[in-house]
This record gives sequence, C-alpha cells and structure tokens, in this order.
Amino acid sequence: QVQLVESGGGLVQAGGSLRVSCAASRSAFSSTAMGWYRQAPGKQREFVAVVTNVGSTIYADSVKGRFTISRDNAKNTVYLQMNSLKPEDTAVYYCVADRISRTVVAGTPAYWGQGTQVTVSS
Repeated sequence: QVQLVESGGGLVQAGGSLRVSCAASRSAFSSTAMGWYRQAPGKQREFVAVVTNVGSTIYADSVKGRFTISRDNAKNTVYLQMNSLKPEDTAVYYCVADRISRTVVAGTPAYWGQGTQVTVSS
C-alpha cells in the first residue's frame, strides 16, 4: 500500500506561482511513476502531468510551458511547480502513483492522495 500526502495548496492571484508537493510512504518510490490530476468544480477529473521513474515527463496541453513536475527520490517526494497561473487552474489537485506511467496517463493509477485545493483569483 502506498500512502500519498499532498501539501502546498492555497490561494494565489492570476499570473502568480505556487508549488504543491506530495510525500509518498513507499520505500520503492524511485521505481514508481508519479503524477498529478486535478478536478475543478462541476468538471471531470483531468490529467495534469506525470514523471516516470527515470525522470521522463508528460504534460497536459493546458499546462505545458507553465507547470513543471519533478521528483526527489531521496525524499520520496514529487513536486508540481505552477507558474503563470490562471483562474481556470482552480481545482483540487491530486497526487497519484503507479508502477506504470501509461496507467497514470490513462487515468487509472493504483494510488491517489486526498487532494489539495488550489484557487487562482482573477
């Protein structure tokens, strides 16, 4: 079982930056693909980004060039740096994990965190 705990959400003005973090409990973190999803009010949950166990990354088109996902295997932590935030980025952001990165992208990762709220004001 992998436990994921997100932190770092909050309120920020449009154009600002925010970094959310996710700490994983599993010692095999380095061999696990980690990612982020988000869900805005009244909308379906959507893929944001994934980082594979070897550091390759994939981003949703809506965040490409603005968001950066990274991982620190020594700390069992994955980060999502969000720049040039827009009101439409407002959502609950969920950390996810799976051994297979394509499973993360497909929307069916094995493990999900509880989520952290990110609100971007206009």
